[in-house]
Amino acid sequence: MYINKASNYLPSEIIDNSYFMDKNGMDDATIIRKSGIKTRVKAGPDENTNTMALDAVEAGLKDLPYDIKEVDLIIGATYSPYDTVGTLAHVVQQKYDIDKAIVFSISSACSSFLNAMEIIEGYFATGKASRALVVNAEHNWAFVNENDPVSAHLWGDGASAVFVSKERVSPTDHEVLSINTEGHAHIGRGPGGVCLKPLHGGIEMPDGRDVFYNAITFMSEKTQNILEENGYKVDQLDYLIPHQANIRIINVIAETLKFPMEKVVINMVELGNTGAASSSIGYSQIFKEMKKDETAVITVFGGGYSSGAMLVKA
Repeated sequence: MYINKASNYLPSEIIDNSYFMDKNGMDDATIIRKSGIKTRVKAGPDENTNTMALDAVEAGLKDLPYDIKEVDLIIGATYSPYDTVGTLAHVVQQKYDIDKAIVFSISSACSSFLNAMEIIEGYFATGKASRALVVNAEHNWAFVNENDPVSAHLWGDGASAVFVSKERVSPTDHEVLSINTEGHAHIGRGPGGVCLKPLHGGIEMPDGRDVFYNAITFMSEKTQNILEENGYKVDQLDYLIPHQANIRIINVIAETLKFPMEKVVINMVELGNTGAASSSIGYSQIFKEMKKDETAVITVFGGGYSSGAMLVKA
């Protein structure tokens, strides 16, 4: 299958680290040392997961090589929904009047983008769809406890849209060579490592250390495995796009793989951790830059736990 277009939407409000000093005592130097984050983006008072999703899709329509009404599968991916019934996928179908599409939303925390892509692969294989849209959006700030010194400073808001087809439709399409995802709820803290309980404290990270080590282990392992399974070596890879959780995690993954940091896509320093959207936002930021035959691996780790990797070739 082929990726035809990747786009994103980022809110305009920027929150720098000084904001948290009066909230929970975390200063700029400490936040940078612990996470690498210098600023993060926050949705405005009239924005939410659904509106950001729509903005990301709208940004992708320019130069899309077909009419959006030809999409027959829409998958929303988020763990911070604005509406658990009328989801981000449904508002996309409504806005663009997309008739007879299969429409639903999923959540596997920060792995959700790749889970959605793997689901698309299945629908394409069964012949039930031929053109799909994954829309990822997170409104983390709707659930942040600003008084929490452990994780309040980590989160950012944002959205992305990725258009996918069963067959190539344009010379600029990226081919999806392979996708692998896996659940790890039985390992470490599992569902207790990161949680979002809307009525019980919002988004929290009770065991950041366990998350840290498992994220490194599985994102490194998944990257290595998907390259080997497709006949590539690490030094043949042009881009690595990891989930944007923590710069220390990203640094160790690069060291483990012996992959140069200058080829790692990083946006969390300015955007914060944008959750399920983070890796797809990163991919959208280099989509047009990738030259013919260049490769990229998107590797993810999500709370719960779950992990995955996708290998694409321009």
